[in-house]
Amino acid sequence: MNQTRKIRDNEKALIIHLLAKLNFTTENYPIDEEVFEYEGGKMGSISIGNKNPDEYDGDLIQVEYTDSDGTPVLITLTKNKSNQLLDLDFWKVDFSALITYPKPEEVEVRELPDDSVEL
Repeated sequence: MNQTRKIRDNEKALIIHLLAKLNFTTENYPIDEEVFEYEGGKMGSISIGNKNPDEYDGDLIQVEYTDSDGTPVLITLTKNKSNQLLDLDFWKVDFSALITYPKPEEVEVRELPDDSVEL
């Protein structure tokens, strides 16, 4: 079984910010207090509530961030088939470790879903 930990304040703040960009709140998409770090936390990706990744049902929003070493990072908030938050996924283009966790105001929206997200 995967080991979980409590969600960090900076992770929660980023998720709330991303939901707000979609005109959603934590009432629409509650944030679980327990998360699982992918790759031991190297890039910052987390499974929200340690739900089954096979339940992936789409991206809610993608944003870009530039890490403190100048390397671009793509951040994607995803949902599952039960319309719950699934992952906050970080992809640093050179696959190196994330150096500085982004503040909400440091991310720029890359892509909003083409179709409307249904609750």
